[in-house]
Amino acid sequence: MAINPLTDEKEISIDEILKKERNGRLNKNSIALIISVIILLSFWQSGMFDGHRLSEGLPAIGVLISEMVPPNFARWQSWVIPMIETITMSVAGTAIAILLSLPIALLASPKTTPNLFVYYIARLFLNTCRAIPELIMGIIFVAAVGFGMLPGVLALGLHSIGMVGKFFSEAIEHAHPAPIEAAEAVGGTKLQVIAHGILPQVLPQFGDVTMYRWEYNFRQSTVMGMVGAGGIGTELVGSLRIMDYPQVSAILIVILISVTIVDGLSNILRRQVT
Repeated sequence: MAINPLTDEKEISIDEILKKERNGRLNKNSIALIISVIILLSFWQSGMFDGHRLSEGLPAIGVLISEMVPPNFARWQSWVIPMIETITMSVAGTAIAILLSLPIALLASPKTTPNLFVYYIARLFLNTCRAIPELIMGIIFVAAVGFGMLPGVLALGLHSIGMVGKFFSEAIEHAHPAPIEAAEAVGGTKLQVIAHGILPQVLPQFGDVTMYRWEYNFRQSTVMGMVGAGGIGTELVGSLRIMDYPQVSAILIVILISVTIVDGLSNILRRQVT
């Protein structure tokens, strides 16, 4: 029997495709099974399946919420200055992060770093900034420079450098090579290649990341007050300590409204930038 080479090649290629599809499905199923087991173990270890504790805790939460109603806005005028401090803290912390993240991101990107040693040092610095939570940084800076907005600004700014610098470096890394090669072909220096071949491509992503980070820092700045860094968080902690739950709910509503306004403003600015 004569064998048609073309037919044989087609049959082999189809068999290989089917085999790859089966292997792909097996890999996906295995990954899904592993993730499911990890989630179930996490729920088990954290007590999510402890019916006794949940049966006692959920009604207690209901009682607490009932004590927070109706909200008490009697002292709303005393919250204006702390809220302004919270906004100021978030803006200053974000500004510090953006100004310092750009040069560090250039050093942490393979396309713009001078050498591998500088690349790994910059990456290590960004990882270190991300690894320490803002609250821990806030406690450290409160101990170092005292109470007030300054430790909150420093904590938010330093932690934000880790995240913003990472996103900036990844945006630079994914920049299209054609404009970079064109700038290098005409004899541009390293700085000229960055200014004309890379930054025009990544500025929209930079603006997007900046707005998202500002939203995040505003929410976190409300927490900074709990460690003595000023802002509306200080008022919230004070109300919790004296168990004035109607005032706690009022402050939470004020924070919710402020976050919603900041989110809307951020969306408007993001559309303008991108």
